[in-house]
Amino acid sequence: MSDYRATTTPSHLGPAAWNAILPAQAAAHPLDGDASADIAVIGAGFAGLSAARRLTQLVPGARIALLDAGRVAEGAAGRNSGFMIDLPHELTSEDYAGTGDDRTMIALNRMAQEFGRAAVEEYGIDPAFFDPSGKVNGAASAAAHAHNESYARHLASLGERSEMLDAQAMRELTGSPHYRSGLYTPGTVMLQPAGYVRGLATGLRREGVAIHEQSPVTGLARQGDTWRVETPKGPLSAGKVILTVNGHLESFGIARGRLMQVFLFATMTPELDADTLGRLGGRPRWGVTPSDPMGTTMRRIDSAQGGNRIVTRTCAVLRPRMRATEADMARAARVMQRKFDQRFPQLAGMRMEHAWAGHLCLSLNGVSVMREIEPGLYSACVQNGLGTARGTLTGMGAAELACGTTSAITRHFTAEDPPKRLPPQPFREIGANAVLRWKEWRAGDE
Repeated sequence: MSDYRATTTPSHLGPAAWNAILPAQAAAHPLDGDASADIAVIGAGFAGLSAARRLTQLVPGARIALLDAGRVAEGAAGRNSGFMIDLPHELTSEDYAGTGDDRTMIALNRMAQEFGRAAVEEYGIDPAFFDPSGKVNGAASAAAHAHNESYARHLASLGERSEMLDAQAMRELTGSPHYRSGLYTPGTVMLQPAGYVRGLATGLRREGVAIHEQSPVTGLARQGDTWRVETPKGPLSAGKVILTVNGHLESFGIARGRLMQVFLFATMTPELDADTLGRLGGRPRWGVTPSDPMGTTMRRIDSAQGGNRIVTRTCAVLRPRMRATEADMARAARVMQRKFDQRFPQLAGMRMEHAWAGHLCLSLNGVSVMREIEPGLYSACVQNGLGTARGTLTGMGAAELACGTTSAITRHFTAEDPPKRLPPQPFREIGANAVLRWKEWRAGDE
């Protein structure tokens, strides 16, 4: 009998602001008492919801149960910046250019986008939550502008379009005098991430998927030809199980010592009134990623996405115990206030309404863990900070593996090497955080 015991459950610091600005959800339905399913999916983020949807396509009529420790859109899926990016976006590089077969990854990312676009249409999700408007890499320095030029050349070699924006164009877009240039790429989908995943969950419920929120899985045990999925209020028996828990894969004893547990931080303004919007200027919706991957991400959303607001995201810290601290949050909030004031002097000093941390999982060699762990147990984990697209892909791929289906997704991810082993503690945490602080300092005004 195979037995996996969860050593920890997800812990989140601060509100999932993307969810907080939407109308309240209906009451949760935790698993209560014995239950059974053909396939159980653990985790209701991008990967889990995508896995469940793919299962409904591959095995119509199958009994599918989806369990989550919290509420849909309260976990990592409701805490990211909402960029579903099609192009190479390697966070450990200088300018996002990939190091592998970029054309293959672009094609896969666009499959994820198309999967999401079809779900929006089929489930009647608000199209404002899935906006294919593209994004901009903003540059505030000559070095960052050079990164953009390098990235543009790389994209051109792949036959991909981009457009360089000058300082005036960047100010007209964002209302900010901070940027000297920007590189616009048209393929990114800008999500209201909480609205999108809530829409997926609503559509899946209509298709008969049993979604049990507030049902943390504390253990998995193989019993004959089924799996016993344990939760605080009762077990669920399933023929197959798909783990879509990202970094919490390590909590179950899988890939231990190989996963980097990283937290990023973000703040969100209050709803901006008419006078403030007039002083701000710019367009009502845009997204700017920094030309240096360790810089600051900015987004502006409008009333259709939850209110006229600006989101700031920066700072990273490695916490192997999967718990960010209040001190981490306080430091990041100070940095983000400074970054916001620097970009929008006309709004300097504005008090943020929300501040939160989001959990990422990365591997040293940039690979995911999308494979069959053992017969009947599958993983769609380790998204390397690219959860919207990579999570969608690994969720789709794990569902396909569970159904014996081969695709471009399964071929790609099952061919990846295992995650590399990390240095031992305490060198891992001390060394990684020193590198992150140095990169943050080097990114400067970006």
